Amino acid sequence: MRAARFYNAKDIRVEDIEEPKLVGDDDVKVRVAWAGICGSDLHEYLAGPIIAPGDEPDPLTGQKRPITMGHEFSGVVEEVGSNVKTVKPGDKVAINPLITSGNHDNRLYDMYKGFQFVGLGSDGGFADYTVVDKINVVKVSDDVSLEIAALVEPTAVAMQAIRESEMEFGETVAVFGVGPIGLVNIIAARAAGAKEIFAFDLSEERLAKAKEVGATHVVNSGEVDPNEYIKERYPDGVDRTFEVAGVPVTLEQAIQVTRPRGTVTVVSIFEEPIDFNPMLLTASGVRISSTLAYEDDIFDLTLKMIENNQIDVSPLITDHIELENIVENGFESLSNDKSQAKILVKLSGDK
Repeated sequence: MRAARFYNAKDIRVEDIEEPKLVGDDDVKVRVAWAGICGSDLHEYLAGPIIAPGDEPDPLTGQKRPITMGHEFSGVVEEVGSNVKTVKPGDKVAINPLITSGNHDNRLYDMYKGFQFVGLGSDGGFADYTVVDKINVVKVSDDVSLEIAALVEPTAVAMQAIRESEMEFGETVAVFGVGPIGLVNIIAARAAGAKEIFAFDLSEERLAKAKEVGATHVVNSGEVDPNEYIKERYPDGVDRTFEVAGVPVTLEQAIQVTRPRGTVTVVSIFEEPIDFNPMLLTASGVRISSTLAYEDDIFDLTLKMIENNQIDVSPLITDHIELENIVENGFESLSNDKSQAKILVKLSGDK
């Protein structure tokens, strides 16, 4: 079968490999339909290994490079182990790719004691078939397109960020960086009842997309100072700010525009360490939180809201590509074309 394998930064190869088989009684084999290229995947492509295994096998999964990438994906159940009762062959499914040790009932708490993801630490969805544990498989309503089901995972990241920020209905929000996760943060904030949403980025194409998905103000932060722009409208600052760019300047700007006792939530992945002065927080009264994944109930809630048409993530999709072209038309396109948001890779193409 076909699979896109991560060897190292700038080294992803589409290869023919052996089709996976069920190993354990809790295994589920999935015929992959669609898989999204995530910002985390892009970070691995540009600067990895970051989350992907380094020179040694991953301590949680035991796998080593090359790894079949892809952690945002959907598909149809092909085969199940004897212990699997939640899904059956023919069911549409989305994959919750979080892998933890299982030492704590709360998987998000458990994550911070050691984590991985299907598609980063074990073989994932940039392949015709994959085998995952039943805990990672979530049944999808027949009414939901498998293209949209592939977007549950990144949307759940944003929904968890809203929870971590402790945002309340009617509050004001700023989002720094409106790439794919920044855009879905706007969608999540809007669904959570944000009164106004300020979007900051350097790309006019991305800002236009931010406006489309619900931002009330879009500002090119290379031309307009974000702090001045916010303080003209809210002298004390906004209530909640989301840093989704992953560069030092936007973290500082996020703190500057947030009111005392407000919260900055870091959602981005920083490719390199940065210098940070804690006095930015101490002197401003701003709190900081962070998030990387999602609790199981947030993943399930996200899917339910999509199924009930409470949130619409379809505007995020900007291209569909074939697996064979994933490097040129996927990773390189996302690196160089700011009009791209969510690129979906077609595997079976099932609807």
